[in-house]
Amino acid sequence: MPAIPTNKPYRVGRSPTGLGLFATKPIKKGTKIIRYFGPLLDSKKKKDDAIENKYLFELNNRWTIDGSVRKNVARYINHACKPNAESDVKPRKRKVFIRAIKNIEPGEEINYDYGTDYFKAYLKPIGCKCAACEKKRKKKRAEARAEKLRLKAKAERKALKQAEKLAAKVAKKNGASANGVKMNGVKANGKHLNGKHLNGNGRRKVTARKPLAVRPRAPAPEPALQA
Repeated sequence: MPAIPTNKPYRVGRSPTGLGLFATKPIKKGTKIIRYFGPLLDSKKKKDDAIENKYLFELNNRWTIDGSVRKNVARYINHACKPNAESDVKPRKRKVFIRAIKNIEPGEEINYDYGTDYFKAYLKPIGCKCAACEKKRKKKRAEARAEKLRLKAKAERKALKQAEKLAAKVAKKNGASANGVKMNGVKANGKHLNGKHLNGNGRRKVTARKPLAVRPRAPAPEPALQA
């Protein structure tokens, strides 16, 4: 990392995207924080126009700053979709300054919007990792988890309702079987149960017998007369 004078209100430190530039002192809105500098490339020269790296800062159609040099501390400033700084481009002077657009507190990372072209070429393919985009992704993950739980709970309620319907159906069927249906030779609807009558206080049914017919007796023989 390049050495930074102690009187400067920033330092290079670890960031979620790698290295970043962090405030070491309060920086007021409108303050010029740092200059973005490096060799000037002329697009009319084939040699300059052939240079490709992610630190190129285009001033206009002809001039571009190659900010890949180590002394360009501003190259450590990361992109943000909701930044606290911006690039102040001065094409005629061929200079670029990074200026605060919000009050920046010590320890806060300094960032600015790299622009649409850079975003599409370098950030969109891998996914922007700035705080705003990370917050959006976190929110979407939370919403996805909530939706998953909601669908799971709905499925459980549906399964429970179906189980209750099935249980009620089985109970109704079993109730009908126990009321008037003969099981193992037994009737349970108030008729006969194992040969006993349930509507007659447990008494057996008595069948009336016919009176016996009386046969007439034959007369006794008369005694014989003696001679």
